[in-house]
Amino acid sequence: MTFDPERALQLARETLDIESQALQGVQRRLTGAFARAVALLLAVTGRVVVMGMGKSGHVGRKVAATLASTGSPAMFVHPAEASHGDLGMITAQDAVLALSNSGESAEFTAILPLVKRLGVPLVAITGGTRSTLARQADVVLDSNVEKEACPLGLAPTASTIAQLALGDALAVALLDARNFKAEDFARSHPGGALGRRLLTHVADVMRRGEAVPRVPPEATFSELMGEMTHKGLGASAVVDAAGRVLGIFTDGDLRRLVETGQDLRALTAREVLHANPRCIAPDALAAQAAAQMEQVRVAVLLVTDAEGKLIGALSSNDLMRAKVI
Repeated sequence: MTFDPERALQLARETLDIESQALQGVQRRLTGAFARAVALLLAVTGRVVVMGMGKSGHVGRKVAATLASTGSPAMFVHPAEASHGDLGMITAQDAVLALSNSGESAEFTAILPLVKRLGVPLVAITGGTRSTLARQADVVLDSNVEKEACPLGLAPTASTIAQLALGDALAVALLDARNFKAEDFARSHPGGALGRRLLTHVADVMRRGEAVPRVPPEATFSELMGEMTHKGLGASAVVDAAGRVLGIFTDGDLRRLVETGQDLRALTAREVLHANPRCIAPDALAAQAAAQMEQVRVAVLLVTDAEGKLIGALSSNDLMRAKVI
């Protein structure tokens, strides 16, 4: 067996070219049938049951997952297993989305009469527009391709890309019709980065209570440094007797103050605080806090209530630990 790097690159380019042309062909053949399929699936009160054999089955699993995560409840049912009991998973409130390149898979043709008997809508994504599957379907989406990218013309390649693209197109159109928002997407992806960014609030990750460094304005510089060192935030809030924020003092302020050559021991917190510090509300998104920190180039935000009272603090390290940034 010999390996020719140039041959490999040539085949790669040809594969991508063939598959690109296949997608362009699918796009050109899109008709009102696509809109009817979207309307049909949109009206479903149950689930979209995606079915497919072989490579079409692998594509179908992905399409079902995409639909489910974008507001259209969906599940995958294997056609071969359907004839051995899994057909019971389909209810009268569901719709079937069937993927088959030929439209003549024996496993499909065996269950099509039963699917039709259930009275559920059937949408077919198939390259066999005159096939048994196409004749039984309520709506047919044409996924036919001129040729496969496989040099032998055997392995499903361009045809599966066409099926996948049509499945994605359905999911996107349904998402838009349902007015599905990024926040909705996050709720179905709570463990992902987007979920953390859209579902995590400042109150979920901020420091609270005794963990928040604070001193009164009369505190000596030594007391201010002690509070910053003990709490390990790299800053301390300066608050009045009612707990309202008067200002903040940070490690950066300390470095700038040292450069002036003043006798720091004689200073009070009131004399060194930075007034009108950046604050954020506890119900703000943590991602919003991260954006604010980046915009004004600060590493700490104080968290205040509607009356300006200090209720927490948040650092960029806290956001990193929460995997918001």
